[in-house]
Amino acid sequence: MEVLERELVYLWYYITVQLEQIFGWWVLGMLIGSAVSIFAKDAIHRVFASLQGKRLGIGGVAAASALGIASPLCMYGTVPIAASFSKGGMQDSWLAAFMMSSILLNPQLIVYSAALGPAVLAVRILSCFFCGTAAGLLLHWFYRKKPFFNFTGFEPRASHDTDPNLLLRYLKNLGRNVKATGPYFLLGVVLSAAFQRYVPAEAMTALFGGNEALGVFLAATIGVPLYTCGGGTVPLLQGWLLDGMSVGSAASFMLTGPSTKITNLGALKIVLGLKHFCLYLGYVMAFSLGAGLVVNLVL
Repeated sequence: MEVLERELVYLWYYITVQLEQIFGWWVLGMLIGSAVSIFAKDAIHRVFASLQGKRLGIGGVAAASALGIASPLCMYGTVPIAASFSKGGMQDSWLAAFMMSSILLNPQLIVYSAALGPAVLAVRILSCFFCGTAAGLLLHWFYRKKPFFNFTGFEPRASHDTDPNLLLRYLKNLGRNVKATGPYFLLGVVLSAAFQRYVPAEAMTALFGGNEALGVFLAATIGVPLYTCGGGTVPLLQGWLLDGMSVGSAASFMLTGPSTKITNLGALKIVLGLKHFCLYLGYVMAFSLGAGLVVNLVL
């Protein structure tokens, strides 16, 4: 009994340290994410729609990837929007860039990730942007004259943000955000505390430190089953980086995690079909490994 009490005290210490370090970032992410969703979401999508018909070439792919990062929607919100753009004639390469980066990052998660430090934040934003851009370019080069997506049956979902009172609309959106991400955030804090208490830092350094390809591969691989929510993985990543995980390994984890999240895969399987879905998975793994190795070489 005494041993159990002592372990609980240790775990509580690590939990409180984690909360002191990142709770403020999580709250700020909630506030900014809901603000973007209420006040800027429609403008972002209008800008994306306005690209249609313009001869931007490769620049259009890069712009679509950047707008995907700026969009606050989850994948199940992004797919119907992409379906409506597709019906309007938007080319698949731009849609691919928009959807890929939208899967990986959003304004709320950008704020969360600031808790990991400026270097990791910059790596996350740039790797997600280039991942979306590269996906769009591949479709531009290899699927220019044949369709890649099948949006049959997808229609824009009814918005929950309909309260005529702007403040109440914002507060309701904020409440849904807290309800959706809060449990995962707390779970991430608890798991991070457990890792710090029971997994030696030397083990993390041996597995994920340095410039070893194996460490990057392992980080990319564990991103598949461990990732549930961006808010839940930031505490884990913070602890792992302190214990010796390389930034490149963290980059791989941050790429494979959201792109293979089970709910995202469910939506993508519907619009891609089996063959293109397998191509998507292969691309995600290859890009995450390459990005992780490049980041380790640069940093």
